[in-house]
Amino acid sequence: MTASARPGPRERLLLAAQELTYTHGVGVGVDSLLKAADVARRSLYEHFGGKDGLIAEVLRRSTAEDVAKYRATMDAAGDDPRTRLLAVVDQLGRIAAGPDFRGCRYLAADLALTDQEHPGHEVTRAYRRTLHGLFTDEFTALGHPRPDFAADQLLILVDGLLAAGAARPEDRPPAAAARELAEHIVDAGPPAAATADPATAT
Repeated sequence: MTASARPGPRERLLLAAQELTYTHGVGVGVDSLLKAADVARRSLYEHFGGKDGLIAEVLRRSTAEDVAKYRATMDAAGDDPRTRLLAVVDQLGRIAAGPDFRGCRYLAADLALTDQEHPGHEVTRAYRRTLHGLFTDEFTALGHPRPDFAADQLLILVDGLLAAGAARPEDRPPAAAARELAEHIVDAGPPAAATADPATAT
């Protein structure tokens, strides 16, 4: 039986950056990344063109993993769209209450990367578009009168739940409040019928 081969410099950089940018933010220094990955500085530029390219690729890899987790959570909840949507909120509540939770890496990156041309921003925008699409599909299957708008609301709720879990870890986890708000979004009825014009009413 042979030992597994050590990952190459590119993979080691990605693994180190994925861990350090989550625990310390995207502002983590290049020297710290290189030390954790045990690679020479030239590897960073050969494989990613610099730290910005590495950050964008780490976010891209993380989005693929996290979207798969969203899908798995919904699929494990069954076929009912209401149950599938609420399962997402329940799962995020459990994650936010965990001792190692450090918040949403995408929201943190957007706040930290003040250069709006940074390639990481397009990755985070694409991630949210994907989540919005997942939620919209479920709201449509549910027969919600405004599936796109409801998906917007749920995304805001998700951001708030994850931000609260990171910013106030000493407080009671916000899962219960988030669950109740999610139920209001999911169970919203059709908009009230427009008031009839008195001149045409019979």
